[in-house]
Amino acid sequence: MPVENLPGERIESLVDELEGIIEEARPPFGKGAQQKIIETDVFFNILDEIRMSYPEEWQKSRRILKEREELLASAAAQADSIIADAQQQALTIASEQEIVRLAQQQADDIRDRANQYERETRYAAEDYAEQVFTHLEENLKSLTGTVARCRQQLNDSAAQDQNQGW
Repeated sequence: MPVENLPGERIESLVDELEGIIEEARPPFGKGAQQKIIETDVFFNILDEIRMSYPEEWQKSRRILKEREELLASAAAQADSIIADAQQQALTIASEQEIVRLAQQQADDIRDRANQYERETRYAAEDYAEQVFTHLEENLKSLTGTVARCRQQLNDSAAQDQNQGW
């Protein structure tokens, strides 16, 4: 059974691939190890893949939020239904006071359980969404750092070329 990739794993993999390309690139003749020749088509293709991976992550986040809302709405509807059923039962058997008291107690217990279920479901959904957003935020920070380092390397290389009169 295949394991579903966590959000951001594809982006991390592509960033690792970019780092590998830079690390394995060869320096041109007469240049230091800071300047390397890379295939720009390959580099830009990977950047395009990274850009295409973002919408998938955002879609997953949106889907999680939508599922959370649906889950909360379902729990609330179920709680309302349980409460309505309990109240209807209480009205139906209201002729005897003891039965009415027991029915009200049962309705309160059901309402309390339904409210507790709704709270637990909401907290679990919020925790899950928070975990996904935290993971996504970490991946985006990592990617931003990598892009900044690559940009700095390119700028350093360009500045060095200008200083050497290229």
